Formats: sequence, structure tokens, C-alpha cells
Amino acid sequence: MSSHASSTGPQPTRRDLISLVALSGAAIGTAAIIWPLIDSMNPSADVLAAGAPIDIDMSKIAAGQQIVVLWRGAPMLIVNRTPAALKTLQTPSLVSNLSDPNSTVRQQPQYAENWHRSVKPEYAVLVGICTHLGCLPGYQPNPNPTTPAPNWPGGYFCPCHGSKYDLAGRVYKGVPAPYNLPVPPYRFVDDKTLRIGENPTGTAFELSTVVQM
Repeated sequence: MSSHASSTGPQPTRRDLISLVALSGAAIGTAAIIWPLIDSMNPSADVLAAGAPIDIDMSKIAAGQQIVVLWRGAPMLIVNRTPAALKTLQTPSLVSNLSDPNSTVRQQPQYAENWHRSVKPEYAVLVGICTHLGCLPGYQPNPNPTTPAPNWPGGYFCPCHGSKYDLAGRVYKGVPAPYNLPVPPYRFVDDKTLRIGENPTGTAFELSTVVQM
């Protein structure tokens, strides 16, 4: 490609740069536990463009691990939460610091309106877009007394403006992000297969109906 062609091509926007920085920071900090956009688990480009449901082999996700796949052009966060993480989600000290612990705002389908915000407690399925300005929150699952915030119990941290979410995608009080991370429509086809983009039988939900992405 010539230098002229490079200089006249589309230029990155400030949002693009912020998103790239956020993604890079998250990948560096959690390289041992996150699989970023694994090609082998994503369908073809034409299927993605059509917004068709996608299937994920859950047997490949170890306890405590997160994978990220694309659906309708957005990152979907899928986490195999440990028993310790599930216990933390129910502790009064954590719940009291959350803005919407009971998922009263429509950021998820009815079948995810529970304390773990999922169909199965051990598996979180979230849209990985911060509800503040659309940055990419980083997966920080391990408790830490100082990092990325004081008394960190594990969850998601957005490096752009410091918004915090727990491992169910519930947003903390007093941060820029106003709402919990969205939950997409999904169901389990069988014990090993998660299908994003399709609701359980007898239910109806579209991601476009959430209050905010």
C-alpha cells in the first residue's frame, strides 16, 4: 500500500483509540485467564453480519476463566464462575455497594433477573461494553486489597473512567456507569453448548430493548 493511500484512508476516532487502549490494558493484565476473541469459537463473517445465533462449546472454559466472542459486532463475555466467586456475589458487603443489585432496570431478559444474572449460576454471559461511554471493561476476577480499586472483591473494571462491576455485571454505586452490563438473549442447547442470540423456549427478549448498551 502506498503512503498516499495510507494518508487518505479512514482515520481513527477518539472512541476507537480509547477502546483500543482499554482492550490492550485488559489483555495485558489478564493474559493467563482470558481468551481474547478466539477465531476457532467464532462463526464465519457472513453469519456474524446476519446476526444469527452462535454456539459456544462450554466444555473448553475452565473454572475462573473468561472467553470473549463476537455477536452482532459486540463482545460477549462468557465466564465460568468459581464457587468462591458465586459466594462473593451474595455477600452483604458487596450487595450494599451495588447500584442495582436486584436487576430492576431492564438490562437483561426476565430469565436473568436473579442474583447471578444468568440461566445457570456458574456461567455469566454479558455484553462487554461499559454503560458509561462504551469502553471495554477489563476482567479482574481475583480479590485484591489495592488493585484495581481498594478492597477489590473481583469483577470488571473500566480503565477509561473507573466504572466498576461485579462478576455478575452489576454496577457499583458512585461510578460514572449508570446501569448494569447488558445480558444478551441466550439458552443452553445441551449441557455443553451455549447458544447466544436465542431465548429459552417460551420466552422472548431482544437485546435492542435494554435501557442502555
